[in-house]
Amino acid sequence: MRYYIIAGEASGDLHGGNLIKELLKLDSKAAIRCWGGENMERAGGKLAMHFRNLAFMGFWEVISNLPTILRNFSFCKKDIMAFAPDLLICIDYPGFNLRMIKWAKKRGIKTVYYISPQIWAWKEGRVETIRAYVDKMLVILPFEKAFYDKWNYTVDYVGHPLIQVIDDYKKSNSKPTYLASEDKPIVALLPGSRKQEILAKLPIMLNTADLFPQYKFVVAKAPSLEDSFYENLLKGHPQVDSLAGNTYGLLSMARAAMVTSGTATLETALFGVPQIICYKGNAISYQIAKRLVKIKYIGLVNLIMNKEVVKELIQDQLTPENLASELEMIVAETECRRKILEDYGTLHEMLSKDGNASMKAARIIADFIGSAKN
Repeated sequence: MRYYIIAGEASGDLHGGNLIKELLKLDSKAAIRCWGGENMERAGGKLAMHFRNLAFMGFWEVISNLPTILRNFSFCKKDIMAFAPDLLICIDYPGFNLRMIKWAKKRGIKTVYYISPQIWAWKEGRVETIRAYVDKMLVILPFEKAFYDKWNYTVDYVGHPLIQVIDDYKKSNSKPTYLASEDKPIVALLPGSRKQEILAKLPIMLNTADLFPQYKFVVAKAPSLEDSFYENLLKGHPQVDSLAGNTYGLLSMARAAMVTSGTATLETALFGVPQIICYKGNAISYQIAKRLVKIKYIGLVNLIMNKEVVKELIQDQLTPENLASELEMIVAETECRRKILEDYGTLHEMLSKDGNASMKAARIIADFIGSAKN
C-alpha cells in the first residue's frame, strides 16, 4: 500500500511517527510519504515537508503568511498526484488538512482523518465537510464519539496514543544525567514549539523564575528551533537552564511545570507533574477566538475531565505575579497538589482502558484500505 500522511505540528509528528511504525509492522513493504518531522522520518516515512514550515498559529498570523500557505497547498497537491497514494491520512491540523481532504476526495483518493479537528470547540459546522469528504474518522478523546453521534456520523474511538508513548518511556527510565544530581526542586518550562508562541510566553515564565532562586528552572527546547533563538531569550536569567530533545526526561524529574496549552498539558499530566497552563497570543487573534470558541477550558486535561483540574492563566491573566502565586500552591505538599495528582490518576485510567491507540488505529486503517481495494 501507498500512504500519504500530513501532520502540521510537533504533536502530529509524534503521533504520526507511532502510526507509521504500526503500519509498517502490518505491511513492511508499504510506501509512506509524509509532511511532519523527525519522528515520522525516523519511523520510516519519506519526508516531503517539515512542519516547521507550516507553523502559523492564530487568525492574524495566517493572514499575514497567506502567500506561503498558498504555495504549500500548491506543492502538496502536486506532490500527492506524483506519489499516487492508495490512501491520504490527515492528522489534526484542520485549516490545511480539511482543504486537502476535500481536494483529494474529489480526485478519487480514499481519505482517513486520524485525531479529529477540535470542531467541538469551534466551527462545529465543519462536521458537514467531514461527513462529505472523510471516509474514516479515528478519534482519541472519549467525548468525541458522542459528539459525532449527535451529528449521525460514525467514528472509531481508539484511545489516546500518548498513553503508550509515555508508559514505554517510563519503562526505559531514560533521565537526563546532569539533572540527577540537582539538589533543588526542578520546575519545567514548556513554552511550545512555534517561535511566535514561545516569544509570547517564555519571557513571562523567565521573569517568574527570577522570583524563585530556591528552584531549578529548565526550559524544554523544541528540536525544530535553533539554539541561538533560545540563547537570546535566556540572557539575563543565569539560574535558568535548557534541555533539547528530552522533554520527557525533564518531566520525569520535575516537581512542577509551566506549560503552554496543547498536547504538552496532557503529557505533563501523564507524567504526574502538577502544572499551570499558560496561554497568551496575538491580541487580535485572541479577541476573535474568544468570541468564537465555545469551550469552558483550553487545556486538554481540564477538557477531558470536564473541570478545572489545573489552573489556566489566559492572555492578560498570564503575569509573573499570577504565575508565582500558582506555582507556590503546586510545588509544596499542599491539598491543591494532592487533589491534582488524584485527578491525574483518574485521567490515566480513563484514557488507557482501550489499549495501544497507535496499534488500534493502524489496524483499522489497514482493514479499511484493504476492504476498499477489494
